[in-house]
Amino acid sequence: MRVIRQVPELREYRHKLLLSNRKVGFVPTMGALHEGHLSLIRQAAAENEDVFVSIFVNPTQFGVNEDLDSYPRTWDTDIKQLESVNQELASSLGSGRVSAVFAPTTKVMYPTTPPSSELNGDGSFVTISPLGKLLEGSSRPVFFRGVTTVCMKLFNIVQPENVYFGQKDIQQTVVIRRMVKDFHLNTKVNIGTTQRELDGLAMSSRNIYLGARRRKVGTVLFLALSLAEQQYKMGKLKRDEILWPANEIMTSLRLRQEELPAPNRALYEVDYISLAHPDTLEELDEVNPARGGILSGAIKMQSLEEPRGEEDCGLGKGAQPVRLIDNIILKPMV
Repeated sequence: MRVIRQVPELREYRHKLLLSNRKVGFVPTMGALHEGHLSLIRQAAAENEDVFVSIFVNPTQFGVNEDLDSYPRTWDTDIKQLESVNQELASSLGSGRVSAVFAPTTKVMYPTTPPSSELNGDGSFVTISPLGKLLEGSSRPVFFRGVTTVCMKLFNIVQPENVYFGQKDIQQTVVIRRMVKDFHLNTKVNIGTTQRELDGLAMSSRNIYLGARRRKVGTVLFLALSLAEQQYKMGKLKRDEILWPANEIMTSLRLRQEELPAPNRALYEVDYISLAHPDTLEELDEVNPARGGILSGAIKMQSLEEPRGEEDCGLGKGAQPVRLIDNIILKPMV
């Protein structure tokens, strides 16, 4: 497993693999690897001879007031995890390997002008609209511009036959698929299932900031989406019939938390609970059972008001607000 930091070196290595008819599966990450990333790497290794993993904290997908500086950077641990996965894959007959880790600097990825996080900032960007303006894009207006721009760069550099993303970031997968189709990129987008903790919380690099109190309350998002999914499985198709139990539990738990004393509560704000078309992400008044839909939501866990000295408050001692997103795909019924 070689660590590559410059584009010419990676392209030279990629060219050698191409001449040897070896397929490359690519897993782009921002580091702080967890089991969700590793599951994508295993999926890629099962379908390709070589797996490339990128580790790059992309500044252009963070808004000017967002948490770029505090985003976890765990290089040594990440490399150890990749080495461990390679040892695991070595014992699996027919599996590929992580053969390259691409870890560029910001100057390498944005070689001419410093990357801008301003909504109207200068730079070379890829925008996919209206998909990138909905849901997460409504709350984080530069986010998907940054995601699509860095992915276009990475896909051009790596030239992978397959790329792998997790379902947890469902809107990202829809946006990337649209970009690949619209720009005729010669790669296939593969989606891995959401990996969850035992309590149902979707795995995320930001979960390390939660601590025990906020983590326990944060599981309400998956619970709310699961209740809505049950409505759909019971044959409910109209928006209000599907979403009412999700909205009810989100509201009731928030009110119960507000009634608790500050040292015991974990407050949160609901950004959205969505029932959307699986391809356009437009909100649905009624689900077409032949197409299904996407349930998704986002909440912002607020900073702990009064951390108790003995409690697990997470990285940053509970001072960092944490945005949680999750989704459930409503599969077609006919």
